[in-house]
Amino acid sequence: MDIKSAQQEVRSTFLRGSVGQTVAGIIWLASAVLGTWVSERHAILTLTLAGIFIFPLTQLALRLLGHSSGLPKTHPMNSLAMQVAFIVPLSLPIIGASTLYNINWFYPAFMIVVGVHYMPFIFLYGMREFAVLAALLIGGGVSIGMLLPQTFAVGGWFTSVALLVFALLVQITPRHLQK
Repeated sequence: MDIKSAQQEVRSTFLRGSVGQTVAGIIWLASAVLGTWVSERHAILTLTLAGIFIFPLTQLALRLLGHSSGLPKTHPMNSLAMQVAFIVPLSLPIIGASTLYNINWFYPAFMIVVGVHYMPFIFLYGMREFAVLAALLIGGGVSIGMLLPQTFAVGGWFTSVALLVFALLVQITPRHLQK
């Protein structure tokens, strides 16, 4: 299988990333709601713990939509997908250290890590749209952390909107414009 065919199969299987980004966006939204109206602790626990279930929830949603929930075992992109999956959990100590220094850096630090996590998606899916999402999250995380270091939930709201808008846009993009 050539790279373009493998990328096409990833796009087709995961509906161009729309389902995963919707799941992630809902989790970020729930965390932002809790961070705004309940407590920082609840927001942090929600994003950190619920984030563990993004891929299994994405698989469940794909199944409920009548779609395959994963690539074939022999697919050439499986190794890259597995490596990409570990970027966020292995970066949790960095997010934790940032949060201990300034609790308001929780979301900005998480945004930067998740943005970096999306960079390999550009190749995995063969979609430049992930470069835009990565840049938004990384740039947004740096900007919010630097310009709004005394506010907690702004990054949660920003990221939830970015993920949900991304999910919508990649799903409604006309098929002739998709590569």
